Amino acid sequence: MSDERPRAEAARDRDVPGDREAQVLERIERARHRKARVREERINLSHGAGGKATHTLIEAVFMEAFRNPLLEPLEDGAIVDGFAFTTDSFVVTPLFFPGGTIGDLAVNGTVNDLAMCGARPRHLSAGFILEEGFPIADLRRITETMAAAAEKAGVQIVTGDTKVVQRGKGDGCYINTAGIGVLDRETRLSVSAARPGDVVIVSGPIGEHGITIMLARGELDIEADLTSDTAPLSALTGLLLDACPDGQVRFLRDATRGGVATILNEMAEASKVSVVLEEDAVPVKTAVRGACELLGIDPLYVACEGRMVAVVAGPAADTALAALRSHPLGADAAVVGRIGEDPPGLVLLRTAFGGTRIVDVLVGDPLPRIC
Repeated sequence: MSDERPRAEAARDRDVPGDREAQVLERIERARHRKARVREERINLSHGAGGKATHTLIEAVFMEAFRNPLLEPLEDGAIVDGFAFTTDSFVVTPLFFPGGTIGDLAVNGTVNDLAMCGARPRHLSAGFILEEGFPIADLRRITETMAAAAEKAGVQIVTGDTKVVQRGKGDGCYINTAGIGVLDRETRLSVSAARPGDVVIVSGPIGEHGITIMLARGELDIEADLTSDTAPLSALTGLLLDACPDGQVRFLRDATRGGVATILNEMAEASKVSVVLEEDAVPVKTAVRGACELLGIDPLYVACEGRMVAVVAGPAADTALAALRSHPLGADAAVVGRIGEDPPGLVLLRTAFGGTRIVDVLVGDPLPRIC
């Protein structure tokens, strides 16, 4: 077949399910000849922020050591023998904040990673790293919120581990979770599956979790009536996937570290497409927008813990919106942008003033320790 075929035809071919394994193997081979380098000699906070520094660390250290076809896609979880499998760690500070705790955050975050794979979450593990002197009453409060969140999400915590470090060697409580989910549907989601003509949907107002955490630290003289949006998204994704079968949903991702902007940059790069966002269409609560303006932060980069980004085939946009809005967590879902061909790998924002700017990936994160 000629290499001069139209781009649209080539784009369609990229997304044929039978070609996915070949694509992954090709990416592995290319990666072997493309050595990422970490310039820093020691880990700093930007390496955990989900931006460029994190991606470089993953490529240069972790992928260099662990690269394999199951890990290569770098999705929210791996698909193994008909199951989705994921793991996550939580180091949020403070441990208790308006709308949640590190406990329900850990459960919801892991449930959501499984849901973004198109899976039905089933079982979780929970590992606790506790600092000497940590109050038992606080630990009980954390585990109670975890139990309540697990019951709400329809999952069970079935195994775990506990370690204690010396006083001053930790930060009270860290939690690691892993989860397994069942793939009940044929649809397979991928960061590289977006096509020109698709639409970008967010399930609700963005940035509430990150700003809530920042204000809860009490370091800034800013008051706002905000609570974290932490919530399990598995029921919402189920409604969406049932309403839009046959591959009409290309990609799902919960907008945690790095926010909506980072997710869309990853997708644009992997799918070799462009994304054009409409600033006026992005739902942001007034309190979040005001706090972001005072802090000099773009809401597109602020983490959520109960919002997702969906890339859906253009003709299915109305069906997708109706499905999402039928659930309380998706009541304010909105189409915020569209997928195009050029310039491939870039995310652009049409501003409220009529201009256009590039929405790039940040090196670090202006709000560390938010999850």
